Amino acid sequence: MKKLTLTILTITLLLSACAPETNNNASGKLNVVTTIGMIADIVKVVGGEHVEVTGLMGPGVDPHLYKASEGDVTSLQDADVIFYNGLHLEAQMGGVLERMGDFGITTVAVTDKIDRTLLNAPPEFEGNYDPHVWFDVTLWMKAVEQVEETLIEVDPANRSDYEANAEAYLAELESLHQYVLDQANTIPAEQRILITAHDAFNYFGHAYGFEVRGLQGISTEAQAGTADVKALADFIVEKQIPAIFVESSVPQRNVEAVQAAVQAQGFDVKIGGSLFSDAMGSEGTPEGTYVGMVRHNIDTIVSALTGD
Repeated sequence: MKKLTLTILTITLLLSACAPETNNNASGKLNVVTTIGMIADIVKVVGGEHVEVTGLMGPGVDPHLYKASEGDVTSLQDADVIFYNGLHLEAQMGGVLERMGDFGITTVAVTDKIDRTLLNAPPEFEGNYDPHVWFDVTLWMKAVEQVEETLIEVDPANRSDYEANAEAYLAELESLHQYVLDQANTIPAEQRILITAHDAFNYFGHAYGFEVRGLQGISTEAQAGTADVKALADFIVEKQIPAIFVESSVPQRNVEAVQAAVQAQGFDVKIGGSLFSDAMGSEGTPEGTYVGMVRHNIDTIVSALTGD
């Protein structure tokens, strides 16, 4: 806690010294900084030609453990708008993000529009909500609406473009939601058990009919122990689950330890593939977009659990 407080204080002092009075973007576009790639993707789609987007957390980056660098401080202090997830996802820099408004920078958590009664509040997560809302496409549509609303407030001259872009994107997400439902329904209900590296997929499970188990907790700050590995291995053997999954932003060795513990009991469980959880794929690939990431995940899950 002392280290986190010191980090927040240091960055706050740096921002106080160098925060600009006006935006220096010669292109006339809004300078937008985001945390996770899924948010950057929304801003690029909704903002279109009117925004320049800097995403702080790229492919393979774990937002739970991410700490702001000096370069990030510069990006943040140059921004017109900062979008972050909130709900304690950006744990190491959450306090910094929440203080940006003190420097005249519009700073918004994209989850603010989501009805809190729709959020998971696991008792083991110390009174916080589960932040992984993008795994339920219908909830992530609320994040799109939040970005649209904020961009219009900051740049009302381009309102019609933001509205048109958001409307088209929301329609695409409606189709995506239906695609995930249809794919999930190809798996018999009793076989819809998803085992992953950390407990990020609960919204996915609730929305699309999967029982979900993760080795680590909601945040990867919580480390899994030997007892956690054994308990999960026992569950896999009991349920005869054919496949478990690694995540692109979590070390693979954790899931391999579960696989070894299962094999030690005489049952063979395969690693069914890598899922994108807290970070998207590389820019320029299908998985480097939110839609492509979601499609990759459900296709990988269905293939592994059905043996296709």
